[in-house]
Amino acid sequence: MGETSLLDRTRQLLEEAPLGGQDIHTKVRHLLIAEYLRRSGQYRRVDLSFREKYGMTFEEFVARRVVHKKEYTWDVESDAMEWETAVSGLTTMERKVAELQKEDRV
Repeated sequence: MGETSLLDRTRQLLEEAPLGGQDIHTKVRHLLIAEYLRRSGQYRRVDLSFREKYGMTFEEFVARRVVHKKEYTWDVESDAMEWETAVSGLTTMERKVAELQKEDRV
């Protein structure tokens, strides 16, 4: 299957998709927002899990130097990296959704 066929088939699928809006541009934007919200949910779950585990926010975790106090154990260091990724990812996803929604209002 050539690139043109793939593009044509993708366009056809988007045209047939039961998404809000009539044009493909609007449908793609809806898909992007849905994906960003899905990922935000994943990041929120990770953040909540670590908040419960450590009894504090990520910012407090860093400020209290928990990794250092726990002597840089693998579990705490890997939690810190995963937690930081989740907090950063959540911020990025929220920014991207806001950008798309702002552009939709213009």
